[in-house]
Amino acid sequence: MNEQAATRIERKERTRQALLDGTLALAAERGFAALSLREIARSAGIVPTAFYRHFASLDDLGATLVDEGVTALRLALREVRRSPNAGAAASVRFVFEQVDPKRDLFGFLIRERHGGAAALRNAISTELQLIVRELVADLSRIPALDSWAPRDLEIAADLIVGTVTHGIGVYIAAPAREQKSIVDRTVHQVRLVALGMGLWKPGR
Repeated sequence: MNEQAATRIERKERTRQALLDGTLALAAERGFAALSLREIARSAGIVPTAFYRHFASLDDLGATLVDEGVTALRLALREVRRSPNAGAAASVRFVFEQVDPKRDLFGFLIRERHGGAAALRNAISTELQLIVRELVADLSRIPALDSWAPRDLEIAADLIVGTVTHGIGVYIAAPAREQKSIVDRTVHQVRLVALGMGLWKPGR
């Protein structure tokens, strides 16, 4: 690849990222469903017709943001998945450390999960269920949980993912002075879930 072609690709990638970043900033104010292609293009410094060089439609752009947000959430939650018991506190704190560098992306995911367009809500719900299933698979490998029914494992996994996801949403919306207490609260909540899992007897 010659230098001119490399520069063209780099410029296209910068514009694509500017569209994503501009969309996140605008969606934080009014929600994704309220945005127009024209204002998103303007936020990246391009004309509306140039938008289609990067995304097929606004839905395609939204789906890309969902994919990036879920990937970031999956990577962060992986630490919780690896140690749902003794390492819960450190794992949850690690998750919140990953939130700050990507606040806009996580904020988009949390907001659109409940208040966004139907297509985005469904996409986010489907992806979160995949994360829950990954956690179920991990929990099923823990010897102490061998006797658990799949339904109980799914409920426990859903509690962990839901608790951390909710905590992230509250954390993002809170003023800086309250953020530490939100992290502490989420840690305590996950600890209680882990404690309950340790005491639970199948068949109850």
